[in-house]
Amino acid sequence: MPDTILLALALIPALVIAIVFHEVAHGWVALLLGDPTAKERRRLTLNPIRHVDPFGTLILPGLLALTGAPVFGWAKPVPVNKWRLDNPRYGMMAVAAAGPGTNLVLAAIGAVLLGLLAGSLTAQPAGVLGFLLVSLQYFISINIFLALFNLLPIPPFDGSHIVEGLLPRDAARTYEKLRPYGFPLLFLLLLVIPWLFPGLGIIEKVVLPPVLWAEGHYMALAHWVALLVQ
Repeated sequence: MPDTILLALALIPALVIAIVFHEVAHGWVALLLGDPTAKERRRLTLNPIRHVDPFGTLILPGLLALTGAPVFGWAKPVPVNKWRLDNPRYGMMAVAAAGPGTNLVLAAIGAVLLGLLAGSLTAQPAGVLGFLLVSLQYFISINIFLALFNLLPIPPFDGSHIVEGLLPRDAARTYEKLRPYGFPLLFLLLLVIPWLFPGLGIIEKVVLPPVLWAEGHYMALAHWVALLVQ
């Protein structure tokens, strides 16, 4: 089977699972904190069709990957009405943190499964087992990247809601006014500036270091689990 197809078979399920669980986590925490909007709109489901945005989840990431640009995208945001939350200010912080937090938990589950599989092997993996090992590594990386990327303090990412909740109220209102400019700012920072000034290394110096640091710790967890089952 061509490497491109194998790569797609490893990446697409991992990406779909990461995105769906991320979005559903937002909705469940909102429900627990008093806002049933996501439940009313039938978004508390693991059915990926209800969460996939054709452009943001499929077309844009595919085009970016083909052109060698930094790959990012989005799903249909789970609807949350902060004014229905028991505490709108801090409730939104919890709702925002739920998505990245869920991805980090999924990465930990992937690391444990990777350790269990690797530790049970008695020979160099090949075929299906080799593919499963690679798929789990991609699963871990995708969840880590999605979690940390969404924690960037750029509207409308989850990190912006957390920052907004931490700021004094006057500063938070000013910060909230930046929300309509979030996506243009994102394209500017991640696509336009790196294209105009490749030497700045925004992705390499800002985004990748924490991702690689976290990956190292998750791989250490997998190694520890592998040693336990040997």
